[in-house]
Amino acid sequence: MRTFLPSKGFSILAGLALLVILIKMFLFSPYMVHGQSMSPSLKGEERIIVNKWTYYFATPSYGDIIVFRTDENRNMIKRVIGLPGDVVSIESGYVFRNGERLDEPYLDKRVRGFLERTEVTEGHLFVLGDNRNNSLDSRQLGLIPMDRVVGRADLILTPLDEMGVLVP
Repeated sequence: MRTFLPSKGFSILAGLALLVILIKMFLFSPYMVHGQSMSPSLKGEERIIVNKWTYYFATPSYGDIIVFRTDENRNMIKRVIGLPGDVVSIESGYVFRNGERLDEPYLDKRVRGFLERTEVTEGHLFVLGDNRNNSLDSRQLGLIPMDRVVGRADLILTPLDEMGVLVP
Protein backbone atom coordinates (compact mmCIF):
# COMPACT_ATOMS: atom_id res chain seq x y z
CA MET A 1 0.00 0.00 0.00
CA ARG A 2 1.34 3.41 -0.92
CA THR A 3 1.13 6.35 1.45
CA PHE A 4 1.00 9.92 0.32
CA LEU A 5 3.96 12.00 1.37
CA PRO A 6 3.86 15.65 0.37
CA SER A 7 6.68 16.78 -1.85
CA LYS A 8 9.21 19.33 -0.65
CA GLY A 9 7.64 21.94 -2.97
CA PHE A 10 4.19 21.30 -1.49
CA SER A 11 5.56 21.70 2.05
CA ILE A 12 7.16 25.03 1.14
CA LEU A 13 3.94 26.31 -0.47
CA ALA A 14 1.87 25.18 2.52
CA GLY A 15 4.29 26.91 4.87
CA LEU A 16 4.14 30.13 2.84
CA ALA A 17 0.34 30.00 2.75
CA LEU A 18 0.25 29.59 6.53
CA LEU A 19 2.67 32.50 6.95
CA VAL A 20 0.53 34.76 4.73
CA ILE A 21 -2.61 33.83 6.69
CA LEU A 22 -0.92 34.58 10.03
CA ILE A 23 0.46 37.92 8.77
CA LYS A 24 -2.98 38.94 7.50
CA MET A 25 -4.72 37.86 10.71
CA PHE A 26 -2.36 39.52 13.18
CA LEU A 27 0.00 42.02 11.52
CA PHE A 28 -1.03 43.72 8.28
CA SER A 29 -4.10 43.51 6.09
CA PRO A 30 -5.16 45.12 2.81
CA TYR A 31 -8.42 47.09 2.72
CA MET A 32 -10.32 48.88 -0.02
CA VAL A 33 -11.59 52.37 0.79
CA HIS A 34 -15.16 52.94 -0.41
CA GLY A 35 -16.90 56.29 -0.66
CA GLN A 36 -15.86 59.89 -0.18
CA SER A 37 -16.13 60.28 3.60
CA MET A 38 -12.34 60.60 4.03
CA SER A 39 -11.82 62.98 1.11
CA PRO A 40 -9.49 64.77 0.47
CA SER A 41 -7.09 62.50 2.43
CA LEU A 42 -8.53 59.38 0.79
CA LYS A 43 -10.66 59.88 -2.28
CA GLY A 44 -12.26 56.43 -2.41
CA GLU A 45 -11.33 53.20 -4.17
CA GLU A 46 -7.77 53.27 -2.77
CA ARG A 47 -6.22 50.04 -1.58
CA ILE A 48 -4.54 50.60 1.77
CA ILE A 49 -2.52 48.53 4.22
CA VAL A 50 -3.83 48.48 7.78
CA ASN A 51 -1.33 47.89 10.57
CA LYS A 52 -3.13 45.54 12.97
CA TRP A 53 -0.35 45.05 15.52
CA THR A 54 0.47 48.67 16.41
CA TYR A 55 -2.38 48.95 18.93
CA TYR A 56 -1.25 45.82 20.77
CA PHE A 57 1.58 47.99 22.14
CA ALA A 58 0.17 51.52 22.02
CA THR A 59 -3.14 53.34 21.98
CA PRO A 60 -4.49 55.39 19.08
CA SER A 61 -3.26 58.97 18.79
CA TYR A 62 -4.94 62.14 17.60
CA GLY A 63 -5.07 62.19 13.82
CA ASP A 64 -4.59 58.45 13.31
CA ILE A 65 -6.70 57.11 10.46
CA ILE A 66 -8.21 53.88 11.74
CA VAL A 67 -10.33 51.02 10.45
CA PHE A 68 -13.00 49.79 12.87
CA ARG A 69 -15.99 47.44 12.85
CA THR A 70 -19.50 48.83 13.29
CA ASP A 71 -22.35 47.14 15.14
CA GLU A 72 -23.40 45.74 11.75
CA ASN A 73 -19.93 44.13 11.45
CA ARG A 74 -19.03 46.51 8.62
CA ASN A 75 -15.53 48.01 8.36
CA MET A 76 -15.29 51.80 8.30
CA ILE A 77 -12.33 54.17 8.08
CA LYS A 78 -12.19 57.49 9.97
CA ARG A 79 -9.79 59.85 11.74
CA VAL A 80 -9.31 59.83 15.55
CA ILE A 81 -10.38 63.19 16.98
CA GLY A 82 -11.06 62.38 20.63
CA LEU A 83 -9.45 60.04 23.16
CA PRO A 84 -10.81 58.94 26.56
CA GLY A 85 -11.39 61.95 28.82
CA ASP A 86 -11.62 64.47 25.95
CA VAL A 87 -14.64 66.67 25.34
CA VAL A 88 -15.42 67.20 21.64
CA SER A 89 -17.82 69.71 20.10
CA ILE A 90 -18.55 71.38 16.77
CA GLU A 91 -19.39 75.07 16.77
CA SER A 92 -19.38 77.76 14.07
CA GLY A 93 -17.98 75.34 11.49
CA TYR A 94 -15.02 74.15 13.55
CA VAL A 95 -14.19 71.13 15.72
CA PHE A 96 -13.14 71.79 19.31
CA ARG A 97 -11.38 69.38 21.64
CA ASN A 98 -11.24 70.32 25.34
CA GLY A 99 -12.29 73.86 24.45
CA GLU A 100 -9.55 74.45 21.85
CA ARG A 101 -10.24 74.72 18.13
CA LEU A 102 -8.43 72.04 16.15
CA ASP A 103 -6.02 72.97 13.37
CA GLU A 104 -6.97 70.55 10.59
CA PRO A 105 -5.04 71.39 7.42
CA TYR A 106 -6.26 68.19 5.73
CA LEU A 107 -9.84 69.56 5.50
CA ASP A 108 -11.28 71.33 2.45
CA LYS A 109 -14.33 72.91 4.05
CA ARG A 110 -15.77 74.10 7.32
CA VAL A 111 -18.15 71.75 9.08
CA ARG A 112 -21.89 72.32 8.72
CA GLY A 113 -24.03 71.76 11.76
CA PHE A 114 -23.51 71.69 15.49
CA LEU A 115 -22.41 69.02 17.93
CA GLU A 116 -23.05 69.42 21.64
CA ARG A 117 -20.13 68.83 23.98
CA THR A 118 -19.53 65.07 23.95
CA GLU A 119 -17.27 63.44 26.53
CA VAL A 120 -15.24 60.47 25.32
CA THR A 121 -15.60 57.72 27.90
CA GLU A 122 -12.92 55.25 28.95
CA GLY A 123 -12.24 52.55 26.36
CA HIS A 124 -13.73 54.58 23.50
CA LEU A 125 -12.74 56.93 20.66
CA PHE A 126 -14.45 59.82 18.91
CA VAL A 127 -13.87 59.64 15.14
CA LEU A 128 -14.78 61.87 12.20
CA GLY A 129 -14.45 61.55 8.45
CA ASP A 130 -12.33 64.21 6.74
CA ASN A 131 -15.26 65.02 4.47
CA ARG A 132 -17.18 66.21 7.53
CA ASN A 133 -20.26 67.31 5.61
CA ASN A 134 -20.66 63.87 4.00
CA SER A 135 -19.54 61.32 6.58
CA LEU A 136 -21.17 58.74 8.82
CA ASP A 137 -19.04 58.93 11.97
CA SER A 138 -19.22 59.38 15.76
CA ARG A 139 -21.85 62.09 15.34
CA GLN A 140 -24.27 59.38 14.19
CA LEU A 141 -22.60 56.12 15.31
CA GLY A 142 -21.63 57.30 18.77
CA LEU A 143 -18.32 56.60 20.44
CA ILE A 144 -16.26 53.75 18.99
CA PRO A 145 -15.24 51.02 21.48
CA MET A 146 -11.50 50.32 21.38
CA ASP A 147 -12.15 46.60 20.99
CA ARG A 148 -13.76 47.36 17.60
CA VAL A 149 -10.60 48.95 16.20
CA VAL A 150 -9.04 46.74 13.51
CA GLY A 151 -5.90 48.84 13.10
CA ARG A 152 -4.26 51.99 11.78
CA ALA A 153 -4.16 52.81 8.06
CA ASP A 154 -0.47 53.25 7.31
CA LEU A 155 0.02 52.99 3.56
CA ILE A 156 -1.79 53.70 0.30
CA LEU A 157 -0.99 50.98 -2.26
CA THR A 158 -3.17 51.99 -5.19
CA PRO A 159 -3.72 53.92 -7.29
CA LEU A 160 0.02 53.93 -7.92
CA ASP A 161 0.19 57.72 -8.39
CA GLU A 162 -1.22 58.10 -4.85
CA MET A 163 1.06 55.46 -3.26
CA GLY A 164 2.59 56.61 -0.03
CA VAL A 165 2.56 56.66 3.75
CA LEU A 166 -0.47 58.06 5.56
CA VAL A 167 0.69 60.51 8.19
CA PRO A 168 -1.61 62.04 10.80
